[in-house]
Order: sequence, then C-alpha cells, then structure tokens
Amino acid sequence: MRIEEVKDSPSAKEFLRLPVRLYKNEPYWIRPLDKDMNELFDAKTNKAFRHGECIRWIAKDSNGATVGRVAAFFNKKTVNKDNDQPTGGIGYFECVENEEVAFALFDRAKEWLAGKGMEAMDGPINFGERDKWWGLLVDGFDKEPNYSCNYNFAYYQKFFENYGFKDYFQQYTYGRKTAAPFHPKIAKKAERIFEDKDYRFEHLTKDKLEKYTDDFMTVYNKAWAKHAGVAKMTSLQAKNAMKQIKPIMDEKIIWYGYYKDEPVAFFLLLPEVNQLFKYVNGKMDLVGKMKFLWHQWRKSCNKMFGVVFGIVPEHQGKGLEGALIMATAQMVQKDYHRYEDLEMNWIGDFNPKMIRVVEQVGGDVVKTHITYRKLFDSDRPFKRAPLQH
Repeated sequence: MRIEEVKDSPSAKEFLRLPVRLYKNEPYWIRPLDKDMNELFDAKTNKAFRHGECIRWIAKDSNGATVGRVAAFFNKKTVNKDNDQPTGGIGYFECVENEEVAFALFDRAKEWLAGKGMEAMDGPINFGERDKWWGLLVDGFDKEPNYSCNYNFAYYQKFFENYGFKDYFQQYTYGRKTAAPFHPKIAKKAERIFEDKDYRFEHLTKDKLEKYTDDFMTVYNKAWAKHAGVAKMTSLQAKNAMKQIKPIMDEKIIWYGYYKDEPVAFFLLLPEVNQLFKYVNGKMDLVGKMKFLWHQWRKSCNKMFGVVFGIVPEHQGKGLEGALIMATAQMVQKDYHRYEDLEMNWIGDFNPKMIRVVEQVGGDVVKTHITYRKLFDSDRPFKRAPLQH
C-alpha cells in the first residue's frame, strides 16, 4: 500500500471516483455533484483558502487500485477559537473495510497537521462552513442523506474510535410530517410574541434578495459567530451563499423575524434537493440539468430541509423561536401545501436550548452524526465541546 498526494488531474479524478465505486450497491447513498466537490479544493472558489491550507491523499493497494482517500486542512481564523490547542481538521474520508488503510491515511493527515503547528484534529469536517460535510453518520443509515450531509459506511465509526478519536459533539437531524401538530408550548410562546406589535414576521421575496441577504448576515454573526469553530460571515460570503441557493430556494419557506424593523431572527428552509440530484448521478451537464429541471417541474421534491435557525442573543428566551416557527407553519400547513416532510439538520448536543425548541416543533431524531476530535498528545485531558447556555 502507498499513500499518494493528489497533485494532478488523474489523482483528483481518483479522489472523486472512489466513493462512486464504494457505494455502488448502497441504496441510500446519493452521489454529490462533481462540480461542488471539485470546487471545495479550488482556491478560486473556496474562500477558506484565503486563511488556510488544504491537502489531499489517496491510498493505493499493491495492484494500484485506489482503496482510500482523505483531506487535511486548517483555517487560521478558527484554529484557536474556543480551543485549548491549535486544531485542524480532516474530511472527505472514504475507505474500504481495512483498518490498516484507514490508519495510514489518518497518520498522514496527523503528520501534516502537526508540521503546520496543529496539536489536534477534528473530523470528519468540512474545509469551510459547518453547514456542509460535517460529522460522521453513526445512526440513520436507512435514510437518504440531505444534500451536503455525510453518508458513510457504519464501519467508519470503528476506524475513528480505534484510532483514538473521541466524541467532541453530536449533531442530530430531527424529522417530522409537515402537517403534524405542534407542541402546545410552542403555540403559547408564539401568542405572547404576536401580541407585541414591535415584532413582525415575513418570508423572503426574491425581488428584495439583497436586503434579506444583509439581514441574514446580521443575525448569523450575532447568533452563531460566537460559537466554537464558527467564523464571522462577511458580506461577500453572505452574498455568495444566497447566490448558490437562489436557483433552488422557495421564498415561502425562508422566514425572518424583526423587532422595531431590525432583523433579529431567521428560519432558513430549502427544498431538499438531493431528491432531485439523485437523478443526475453527480453530473450537471446538459443531460443532468434537463433531468434536474424535469424533476423540479414534476415537484419530485416533497421534503423541506431546515438549514439554519438563528436568534440574536438579546432576543433569546422570549419565545421568539416559537413565533417564527408558527409563522412558517401558517404558510406550509394552511396556505401552501407543497411539502409532506420536514427534516431539521445540525442540532448540536452542545445547544440544549435549540434541542428543546426542536423537540417542541415535534418529530424524532432520525439521523445522528458525530464530530470527533483527536488530541496529538494522548496524555492531555480530553474535553467535549462546552455547552452553550
């Protein structure tokens, strides 16, 4: 076995094609778009390269067949943020069921990160924002992944834990039927907020996209940028994010809350596009685009995907989350019968407040991902992600 750095087009193609071969008999795996995966490793399209570095490897067996892959990376803006030590990351890991191959890839990543001054590594995570490719799937293998969410073999968990990675935090995906009733508590909270005329709620409209982009960035930076490992969002990043989702966004399921006309909350839901992308086999060429548009026209997507929920700190604990959810519910349950199911992604176990909110929304945990951390000094005490109060 040998480990090779991805340096040219043939090795980059092998990096891309390995999961296609590995998961060919897995009915729930959905191939990511080749374009999106390639852009992750292109400094022209991935802004994380402005403050960090990334490297990829593939593992080949004695016959020259690719049997594993991994990337290692770090971002200078987040390596020390809320960490006791400089911490990098690994991601996009795929491997045959062979612990020797997995450990060789982990070793190579660890050595490279240590050479860059890192003292720990998190994984599997994204070289970029947390809303994509974050965490190892450990439960929910009988369900299709939402787009940009990891789906992997169950044996990967053994690889990570046997190597010495420890559970840094868990991320839950909750699922429910759109038409199902809400917990009475959330309706009661909403009533109090609705009585306060300083609050108002509205859904995004594409003719004012620039305004809603700015409002999104304002709330996001106040609500999320204080969390461990989350960098502050720039205006350019916010515009790029909205530009990326514009072709698939449904303006009736992206909601904002305002207090005295200042943005204080948002609830960003999208049509779950993996229900469309699964028909294009990773290719958004002419044929892929035609298939995508055909299934979009046919309304093949009947599931909403909760991307992110944010409330600025000074308005938390007042019931605003209930009001925002009930405003959205008024639309999707009574006025706009478009989606049968809702999945709410990325609910970290370090955020008990949000867990309580989601539990009141209803539904069950249908998928669990774990973000692992490996300390390079095994004698150093391990700490899980601190709770957000």
